[in-house]
Amino acid sequence: MNTSTASTPPTTTMRVVTPAMTDIDDTPAPQGQLTLKLLATRQDTNLHGDIPGGWLVARMDEAAEVAAGREALGRTANVAIEAMDFLCPVRVGSMVNIFTRVSEIGHSSIKIDVEVWIRAPHERDPQELHKVTEARFVMVALDENGRIRGVRQHD
Repeated sequence: MNTSTASTPPTTTMRVVTPAMTDIDDTPAPQGQLTLKLLATRQDTNLHGDIPGGWLVARMDEAAEVAAGREALGRTANVAIEAMDFLCPVRVGSMVNIFTRVSEIGHSSIKIDVEVWIRAPHERDPQELHKVTEARFVMVALDENGRIRGVRQHD
């Protein structure tokens, strides 16, 4: 009896972690709030006809500024971007969805997690999104003279 009692807890513990449970956790989905949605057009391409990474970073910066501005109740500026990897290209005609989430608020800084998801132009399922990149943007609150101020100055 001691042997079967001793073997029961490990078996129970092993059942807690099942492939079905990890599949649910591993399904990628946008995190945060949809902050900016736009169409990648021909006028946004580089000389080779591709949507350049710099164009995408500029749109991410705009979305981070909107999200940080809500928290700071005013003007903000980008002071840093943490590492960014591009997972797939953005094609002309793709619907670009930029999601933001406030991850930390300091005295004068706001860290915003930014994710970019696209719907490819010929995607059959209109709900199907593909992750392109993510990064953390560090924004600071600014006063009317462009000087750093406290985030909650207007409270």
